[in-house]
Amino acid sequence: MALMQCHFYSEVLGMNTTMHVILPQQTATQIGVDTKQSNGLHQTLYLLHGLSDDDSIWLRRTSIERYASAYGIAVVMPNAHRSYYTDMAEGSAYFKHISEELPNLARSFFPLSAAREDNFVAGLSMGGYGAMKIALSKPESYAAAASLSGALDMANLQDRMNESAQANTEFRRVFGDHVTDTENDLMWLLKQCEQKDGPKPKLFQCCGTEDFLYEDNLRFRSAAEQTRLDFTYIEGPGEHEWGYWDARIQDVLKWLPL
Repeated sequence: MALMQCHFYSEVLGMNTTMHVILPQQTATQIGVDTKQSNGLHQTLYLLHGLSDDDSIWLRRTSIERYASAYGIAVVMPNAHRSYYTDMAEGSAYFKHISEELPNLARSFFPLSAAREDNFVAGLSMGGYGAMKIALSKPESYAAAASLSGALDMANLQDRMNESAQANTEFRRVFGDHVTDTENDLMWLLKQCEQKDGPKPKLFQCCGTEDFLYEDNLRFRSAAEQTRLDFTYIEGPGEHEWGYWDARIQDVLKWLPL
């Protein structure tokens, strides 16, 4: 696999930003790594970070480069800061940047497929929310989405934010005064996506039973199971930590329709 960090100017954000990219290499002789050769335009996983991290974190905390090499898939890891992958009420349009501008830029730099069936999105915590939001909002562009310990019930999280003035201020800068029944509400997006004509994304959700977001994940699972969407859920012992996510991202790669 080839690994690189890209610095580029985002017209949507109006500033310079970064992404890390893993690309399949045309070789099967890397020592100690199972490599699947990939020719032509690559299938791509957009892999999203959590609230406290950046575009380098998946590389620093997991073996995603080694795991991806076995599938011959490209992995694009963008930097979204603390945006919740949202067009912020008081800030930049990160949802538009990550879901539209970034894929187009990445495809202009690298041989990545633009076909819907070749594009997937996954993430942990805040990134799990972003992954589901992107795929449910743009099912015509993404074939599958996976959430690992995702912050999937933003309406409930908004209520909990009232306990901390600082957290509540940050949350309102991102989402405004309310989330329920808006494009930032995943429960609402599930219904909207189900009712749309056209293709639907496959959804994968996992969460550790000791995770502080476990109850939020159960509420999303219940809502997803009430739809006709192709939905997979797994749970087991685990907290909100990298040992759990390193294991589960391997499950995600196995599950993806590659």
